[in-house]
Amino acid sequence: MTARGDRGEAWFTDVYATHHAAVVRYGLRRLGDADAAGELAQEVFIVAWRRRADVPDRVLPWLYGVARRLLANHRRAARPVPTQHVEAAVGSDADLVATVTDLRSALSTLNDADQEILRLVGWEQLSVTEAAQVLDCGRAAAAVRLHRARRRRLAALASPRRSAPPTSSARVSPGGEFAC
Repeated sequence: MTARGDRGEAWFTDVYATHHAAVVRYGLRRLGDADAAGELAQEVFIVAWRRRADVPDRVLPWLYGVARRLLANHRRAARPVPTQHVEAAVGSDADLVATVTDLRSALSTLNDADQEILRLVGWEQLSVTEAAQVLDCGRAAAAVRLHRARRRRLAALASPRRSAPPTSSARVSPGGEFAC
């Protein structure tokens, strides 16, 4: 990318061309609707243009962070978020559909923070450092969150009966320690 002082139309066009599809996929995985994901991406790039002087050199994690905050704002405004349709995403492979359905069911039992760190690393294929940037925390904190979220996801997958997602991000882990 270009130097921070040279953040005009050419810089923005390059950022948009390079990262638009990734931001749309981020939105699609969270919203399940292509039109809504496209609208989210447009909002993200409006913010990127307005705050172009603040955008770091590693643009994609910053864009994901903007998208995450925009989604949180929409949820707080009580706008319904459509659910994803697994069959449309994976086609007609019954085993794959069952696996994805089980994984989604297990993820739905986790709190929002666990779901987000798992999605950032698993779906968006970010490194722990990049996920930390999206979550606005340190690398060590993100690594601990990821470790705990993976542990809780495995426990949820092993559980024969899944319950509703917890309302609080603080829980007691299987080992008895208090985990956030």
